[in-house]
Amino acid sequence: MSEKVDLLLHTDWIIPVVPENLVLEHHSLAIKDGRIHAILPTVEADQAFQAEQVKQLPGHALMPGLINAHTHASMSLLRGLADDLPLMSWLNDHIWPAEGKWVNEEFVHDGSQLAIAEMLLGGTTCFNDMYFFPDVTGRVADAAGIRAVVGLIALDFPSVWAADGDEYLHKGLLVHDQFRNNPLIHTAFAPHAPYSVADPVLERVRVLADELEIPVHIHLHETNDEIQQSLQQHACRPMTRLQQLGLLSPSLMAIHMTHLEDDEIALFADSGGHIVHCPESNLKLASGFCQVNRLMSAGINVALGTDGAASNNDLNMFSEMHTAALLAKGVAGDASALPAAKALSMATINGARALGLEPETGSLEIGKSADLIAIDLGRLQSQPIYHPISQLVYAAGREQVREVWVAGRQVVSEGSLTTLDPERLLKRAGEWRERIAES
Repeated sequence: MSEKVDLLLHTDWIIPVVPENLVLEHHSLAIKDGRIHAILPTVEADQAFQAEQVKQLPGHALMPGLINAHTHASMSLLRGLADDLPLMSWLNDHIWPAEGKWVNEEFVHDGSQLAIAEMLLGGTTCFNDMYFFPDVTGRVADAAGIRAVVGLIALDFPSVWAADGDEYLHKGLLVHDQFRNNPLIHTAFAPHAPYSVADPVLERVRVLADELEIPVHIHLHETNDEIQQSLQQHACRPMTRLQQLGLLSPSLMAIHMTHLEDDEIALFADSGGHIVHCPESNLKLASGFCQVNRLMSAGINVALGTDGAASNNDLNMFSEMHTAALLAKGVAGDASALPAAKALSMATINGARALGLEPETGSLEIGKSADLIAIDLGRLQSQPIYHPISQLVYAAGREQVREVWVAGRQVVSEGSLTTLDPERLLKRAGEWRERIAES
């Protein structure tokens, strides 16, 4: 007797990511109740299962959905506003003033929708966000059917979201409670950076994160200016300060980490913390080079993020994989420094580990949520195919993503969104451009 399942996918290659560098040829994947139910050779699948829907995907590779482990989704509406500038000039003279004038619930709603549409079409099924009005981003993500970790942001200075550290944390706790039982939306504390958050708030973040058992997401060692400022104000480097405050732990996600000394790499490795590498944003802002090979060799889990579209200028995780792999080789002076399979792991299972979501997503394993994508490798630019994983990292692009599922729900079908209206998004983006450009 064949077993009933909801969906049976037949494809040329399945790349489960765990174990790393494995490629299963001519296999099928069965989905039941939103979860991966079985992975088996195609010649056995039709006899084993009776599916409500069967989908043939010739020439496609099936793999876990990509995980964008650091972004600022709503900043998609500021894409291209202030390019070719150093980080602090970009931030202080352009981005923060624009945010002060324009950011509100409407901005975050429309910017989040625009970003989520871009991410889903590009094969991203989970993102980790840091921005104002995280409750709005969470609701938008839930409605669109994408998995998200929304940041409970904290800053020293007032914004449209909160007046001071106490209010940031109070409102953050309310957001955490709002999504506590939501299977798609999770939370993480998101103090912006050591230079923008004082010790008392960071200490409270540590206590609350421990109590709630959620991650802490912070920009760290992004530029040399940040480090010099810390030495002047605190008589120590930023990581040392976080260590003194008790924040170096397995729950910490440190973003960028482009300026590290040998003892800091060892210290961070001992802490069990995670690093999120944003290669294209770092390159565009000339922030520095993350020593990915050395970090991984030290045993540190390194995930991958795009940063916001205002500093990248896209949310393209295929491009980030490609850049991360090439950049790591150049920085290390070693062509084997970051092989394609490890770059793919950075964009999938490593992100899940950093976010505390490894039991749920990040790889194609039986029992995990059916967060997966199908990439059409049958196109000219992907031919000939000797090693599918290498093609995904070095040759394929996000435009080859054809099908996307999150928790078994199809959110992209034949390259088109199923949960968002692209025409409305284009209209709203144009309206925001007119408003912001005229100011």
